[in-house]
Amino acid sequence: MPMYRINFSEFFTSAFSVDCIIFGFSDSKIKALLIKRAMEPFNHFWAVPGDLVYPKEDLPEAAERILYELTGLKGIQMHQSQSFGNPERHPQGRVITVAYFALIKIDDFKIEASSWAEDIKWMAIDEIPALAFDHNHIIKSTYEMLKIKLANEPVVFDMLPKRFTLNQLQQLYEYASATEMDKANFRKKIKNIPLKAHNEKQQNVKHRPAKLFSFDSKKYISLSKDLNYRFKL
Repeated sequence: MPMYRINFSEFFTSAFSVDCIIFGFSDSKIKALLIKRAMEPFNHFWAVPGDLVYPKEDLPEAAERILYELTGLKGIQMHQSQSFGNPERHPQGRVITVAYFALIKIDDFKIEASSWAEDIKWMAIDEIPALAFDHNHIIKSTYEMLKIKLANEPVVFDMLPKRFTLNQLQQLYEYASATEMDKANFRKKIKNIPLKAHNEKQQNVKHRPAKLFSFDSKKYISLSKDLNYRFKL
């Protein structure tokens, strides 16, 4: 039986990084949090918050550290999504990156550029410029996954205010689908979503104040026990 000699040193020359895609919703648009790099490579380019993983650091721990160091965000529940390992994705060598994503209510958090991030900004998905590395591809892939979740899981309420209008809910879905929806038809579609109406209306708005709603998570949990129930939009 032939013996194969493998140079294992070639397999231990790759680095790992974590990229954090944070989505939010404001001004009727789904947005991603981006930083402007103040270091090479891609100096002064906008990018997804990300950095290299320390040799003895676990991936979730790295994601929390990196996000906090670059944006000041902490206590964010992030979920691992995809890995990106094109050998040419980083100009300084082989870097395999693991993407984490989170959905947050923008107004609930204060962001601040720090470390080697010289600026930080929420950018609408359809307004994102050419980014560093393969970050346009990473955001696009993660956003496609988010759209599937929006249609099948109640994750939309992680981006909306705790109390929102039905118009805000419709605007978020319209942006995600890139389709304008008829108001009456949309109201029919969301009948299976457990919403709680409040005896409150919008304040400090120039138009006629709309009624406020919230997501009834307890009712959703109860409905989910029924095998025939599906969250679907």
